[in-house]
Amino acid sequence: MTKKAAPAGPWTDEEELECVSVLPESPDVATVCFQAPSGRPFAFEAGQFITLELPVPGGPLYRTYTISSPPSRPLSLTVTIKAQPDSIGTRWIVDNMRPGMKVKATGPAGRFTSAAFPAKKHLFISAGSGITPMMSMTGEIYDRGRDCDIVFVNCARRPSEIIFKRRLEHMATRIDGLDLKWVVEENDAYSPWTGYQGRFNQLMLGLMAPDYLEREVFCCGPEPFMQAVREALAGLGFDMDHYHQESFGAPQQPVAGLIEELMPDDDLPAEDTMAEILFDITGVTQSVPQTETVLAAARTAGIAIPSGCTFGVCGTCKVKKTAGDVHMVHNGGITEEEIEEGYILACCSNPMGKVTIDA
Repeated sequence: MTKKAAPAGPWTDEEELECVSVLPESPDVATVCFQAPSGRPFAFEAGQFITLELPVPGGPLYRTYTISSPPSRPLSLTVTIKAQPDSIGTRWIVDNMRPGMKVKATGPAGRFTSAAFPAKKHLFISAGSGITPMMSMTGEIYDRGRDCDIVFVNCARRPSEIIFKRRLEHMATRIDGLDLKWVVEENDAYSPWTGYQGRFNQLMLGLMAPDYLEREVFCCGPEPFMQAVREALAGLGFDMDHYHQESFGAPQQPVAGLIEELMPDDDLPAEDTMAEILFDITGVTQSVPQTETVLAAARTAGIAIPSGCTFGVCGTCKVKKTAGDVHMVHNGGITEEEIEEGYILACCSNPMGKVTIDA
């Protein structure tokens, strides 16, 4: 019998993803492995993310997750997720996702990737589930089979909550140059801990990576954690051009007056000026103040535009603008090429006058 060849070309988001396994990692944390039913391989860069359309009660919910598997293993794609007490989508995955289920997805996307900043020496710093892009980057380097120079720092509340700990320790026994550093806030009961304890600080950084000035730094975790890392590095004279971070939390507020300095007042959306949006496919026209986003106007008009992060990172709400102008301040969820082709992110685009949207 002749074996049927897999379709040519990589997976695209026109095809659903099929869950093939769900692996518990630690309390409320699971790794979900997906494959393409067609057998197509996945093409992405280490550190990128994917947006899943989740069939939660009340309608589809869009959530963005970093890919934790390396691109060097393209026949499957994994996301490692942590269900917070107030999470909806992630809690649904942990409680309901089973092998054989299929979900729609968009992506991969994102610019937080080691491929964009090649270096001989890396410093990966993460906290909690922020370890996922670091796992993808480290896994790709590991799969090359060559010696490396990675200082891998992960911070967790307690040792039992360190995600991927055993897997990374196994990898470190098979390749030279993977230096693992764990930091915890407190011990597990009846379990001695001999590693770092407390909150990540400058002293720890100097002990973990004395040559940090020579390294390309990637950081991911809650915003207060990343702020502490930034301040620690800047205070030690680190060249912040070699610092890169990823977060799906709302971005920090810009410095007062910065936007006004960069853009004339006449170009900024005005609350007392009305705009008009024509949603071309549905034929609906919506009049809104310029300070209203295209996404908010669509929701008011009953038009469904998929959205995830709602502040311009994930790219889920990307739609095509066929006429008119918008004021868009995004956070990396769209490329310059896409903007030139007429695409916008509905969540962070304000209509300026009459605008036509392909929705």
